Amino acid sequence: MAPPRGGRRRRSFRPAGRRRPNRGRSRGPRRPAPAPDATAAERSAVATTVVPRSVVVPERVSVRELAELLGVGPPVVLKELLGAGLVATVNRELDREAALLVTQNLGFQVEEADGANGATDEDADAATSIAAEAPPEPTEPEVDEDLPTRPPVVAVMGHVDHGKTSILDALRESQVATDEAGGITQHIGAYQVEHGGQPLTFLDTPGHEAFTALRARGAEVTDLAILVIAADDGVRPQTVEAISHLRAAKTPFLVAINKIDQANADPDRVRQQLTEYDVVVEDYGGDVVAVPISATTKEGLDDLLEMVNLVSELQEPRATPDGPAEGTVIEARLDRSQGPVATVIIESGTLNVGDHAVVGETGGRVRAMLDEHGRRIRSAGPSQPAEVLGWGELPNPGDRLEVVDNDRSVRTITAARKETRQAQAPDTPRRSIEDLLAQLSPGQAQELPVVLRVDVHGSLEAIQTALAKLETDEAKVHILYGAVGRITEGDVNLAAASDGVILAFNTQAPAAVRRLADQQDVLIRSYNVIYGLLDDVQQTLRALVEPEVGEVIFGHAEIRAIFRASRGRSVLGCYVQDGVMQQGARARIVRGDSEVYNGRVASLRRFKDDVDDVEEGFECGIGLENFPDPQNGDVIEAYGRSA
Repeated sequence: MAPPRGGRRRRSFRPAGRRRPNRGRSRGPRRPAPAPDATAAERSAVATTVVPRSVVVPERVSVRELAELLGVGPPVVLKELLGAGLVATVNRELDREAALLVTQNLGFQVEEADGANGATDEDADAATSIAAEAPPEPTEPEVDEDLPTRPPVVAVMGHVDHGKTSILDALRESQVATDEAGGITQHIGAYQVEHGGQPLTFLDTPGHEAFTALRARGAEVTDLAILVIAADDGVRPQTVEAISHLRAAKTPFLVAINKIDQANADPDRVRQQLTEYDVVVEDYGGDVVAVPISATTKEGLDDLLEMVNLVSELQEPRATPDGPAEGTVIEARLDRSQGPVATVIIESGTLNVGDHAVVGETGGRVRAMLDEHGRRIRSAGPSQPAEVLGWGELPNPGDRLEVVDNDRSVRTITAARKETRQAQAPDTPRRSIEDLLAQLSPGQAQELPVVLRVDVHGSLEAIQTALAKLETDEAKVHILYGAVGRITEGDVNLAAASDGVILAFNTQAPAAVRRLADQQDVLIRSYNVIYGLLDDVQQTLRALVEPEVGEVIFGHAEIRAIFRASRGRSVLGCYVQDGVMQQGARARIVRGDSEVYNGRVASLRRFKDDVDDVEEGFECGIGLENFPDPQNGDVIEAYGRSA
């Protein structure tokens, strides 16, 4: 029988004596109950008096454990930490100073545990104040020897075309390099191989110098690195950069001298060159292992893996597979069918399909996971790479992944982090394409306006850095907008408004967008190898460096009527006073002593027909590009440039 419409909501049955469970809401310190015979004033005073609870705060405690200790929800603790300028998640371990700060801010009293060092609450306050003023002294991370060992994460680094990917191909007997455009690794790939029954996780970092930022991120998450140097080429600029990144990250490394099968190979020259950068190999009395190998003939590969195992055993990487997962995003991309996808290396715990996780300022529920072969997996443990699907937005490479309790925690943490970022940078709002369109003015002849679209974040950073390096005194690249994903209509409109071009790297434009680009006369150039993109841009910059140019005045036209069109545009009824008005010519208006407009003749009409030019003595309709304030009596001067 259906319930009557408009009736009261049916109450759920709950046995007598059972209370509704506390769903994580903060109850805080309890108030004392007033006496039965208390007066109204006494009852009011008691109602407004809070008696702080006393708690014992341990030396090290996670956010989740502190919340349970205080009887509040984890979001309450996270908000207090954010208010103090500390960004954390529910699994992050806090030191005593931070835990004391949260505890006292929530109105709790702190008791010292038995056997404490005699510190008082005043000492704790002083310690908290000192900790806020100066960073703590660095300490060596403590490793629990009872934890199980995990596979080492090994980064393969070195100069472009020295054979990094080919070495990994030989190790896992695959042909990744042939799948990469031009044989060059375009962004970080993570793979697991086995040697002697022991799994090893490898990061294949890009070799082109434009991908320095990616290589630096790779070094931060690794236990060990292999520095690849070609025996026939020696130490190169990216080799030196790799050494700098490894030293900055304090990552141990060994040297693989590759291509020893080449006729002009000279391994001794490589060893000698390394000494110039304070890298002394064992053959020269140092402590850096150097292994001569050939990825082509596979000579020395077993020796290389033996040394990797030996060095990793000395490092003893350990992590527990139990508990919520923590990891680092290596790469992120926007897939047309799957949405935001992040490549993650798990550092501790186990990530399972269905887990709720936070990554930087985004998060979500893990919808699916793929291994390096594209096969679906249900879980990923320590040192295991995985492609993770299910994010609300595209994560950033280098972001930390941490599992949280539920979707509510995801929303709370991500919203708080976004608020913190916005509060810390109130004067630097995120610019939209519309903002850029409103602020654009025609560029100089020596400037190339570019809209950049790429497949992954790492490529975006790398190409932006490489384009900046192409700048000279005579010409430079002006990046109007750069983003991850497919080319959009907004990109085309932006490029058209600034006489710019669209550069697409490993991404495409839908058919509708291409039709719009044809209509707007916007050039779209697509690339899948970074060399081609950089070479084309460099040639274009050279072409922009022209000899001395002069200005040619085409003619003048007086505005005699203003007709408002759609979208706030205006069609100007004009009379050509002298010369000729030309479609697409540059145009300026001087009002009084100041120039109020400098742009382009976007449209030119005679009666109802579009025309290329209108001569002296005739009337015409002129549409100016981005001119919101025309006035009757203004004189439009059309001009151009000539060598």
